[in-house]
Amino acid sequence: MNTLLLRTSLVAASLMLAACSILPKPDPQAVYRLPTATAMPAQASTAAGNIRLRALRIATPYANRSIDSERILVLPEGDVIKSYAGVRWSDAAPLLWRDRLLEAFRADGRYQRLSSDTGNIAADIELDGALTSFQTEYRHGVPTVVIVYDARLIDTANRQQLASQRFAIQRAVDGSKVPEVVSAFGQACDQLAKEVVNWAAAQR
Repeated sequence: MNTLLLRTSLVAASLMLAACSILPKPDPQAVYRLPTATAMPAQASTAAGNIRLRALRIATPYANRSIDSERILVLPEGDVIKSYAGVRWSDAAPLLWRDRLLEAFRADGRYQRLSSDTGNIAADIELDGALTSFQTEYRHGVPTVVIVYDARLIDTANRQQLASQRFAIQRAVDGSKVPEVVSAFGQACDQLAKEVVNWAAAQR
C-alpha cells in the first residue's frame, strides 16, 4: 500500500514539474520614472503677495481604472486602449502627476507652505480634480502624448469650491520608441504643471 502511494506521489510530482517547464516565463519589465522636471525660477517675494501666507495641499486626482495604473497607455487606433509591452511607470499615473505638480509649486515659490495628501497636514486650500487622459494617441500616424486634468481649488474650512479649470495638452513624440514617448510625457507634464501653478496663483 505504501509503495503504491509513493509511486503515485512520484508520478504526480513529475507531471507538475513537466507542466511548470512549459509555462511561459513573464517578460522582464523596464520601469520608467517621469523625467525630471525642468527647473523653474522662483517668483520674487513681492509677486507672492498675500498667498505666501496660505497653505496649499496637492491631492491625488481621481482617475478611471485604465489610467489609475502603472501601465504606459497607448491608443494605436480609435478607442482601443493598449499599453506598451515590457515597460511600466514607477508609480500609478495619478501619483506621478500629483508629485509633478508638487515639484512645480515648490519651484515656483509663491506657495511656500505645501503638502500632499500623504500626510495629515493642515492646509487652507486644496488642489484636487480628475486626471481624465494620460496616454499616447496616434494622430495621423504620429504618436502624441495627451494629458487632460480637471482642476479644482477647494477652501478646506468649508469645502466650498473656489475655482475650477480644465487643462489639456497634446505633444507630438519625437520618434516612436518608448524612451522617446517617456521623454514627451515629461515635457508635456512640465508645461501643463506650469499652467496649473500660474492659474492657482491667480486665484486670490
